Amino acid sequence: MTAFQTVANAANTIVRPLMGLPVLSSVLGRGLATLTYVGRRSGKTISLPVSYRKSGSTVTVMVAAPSQKSWWRNFHPDGAPVTVDIAGRKHQGTAVATVSEKGGVRVTIDLATTSS
Repeated sequence: MTAFQTVANAANTIVRPLMGLPVLSSVLGRGLATLTYVGRRSGKTISLPVSYRKSGSTVTVMVAAPSQKSWWRNFHPDGAPVTVDIAGRKHQGTAVATVSEKGGVRVTIDLATTSS
């Protein structure tokens, strides 16, 4: 595990419980959501805080430093079901990760559909 991954894991461990507190969830929910999915290879349920933008029934997560992270690969190239908790409200959807020519990664979550 790299130093970046160690720091990210520690931050996630602190932020995730804070996002569940009623007083903070509405404030943090303006820019942070909890993404929950089942790992494609591990089969484990994983939850992590992500920065997001929502437009209609689409949630977009831009993955910072994608080469240092592996979670988004669960949605590339095929999509997978996810739950997105935004300010205490859970939404089901399908997430698909796309990689740009420059190496940037975007995860697009369609809340109108779920895959099986």
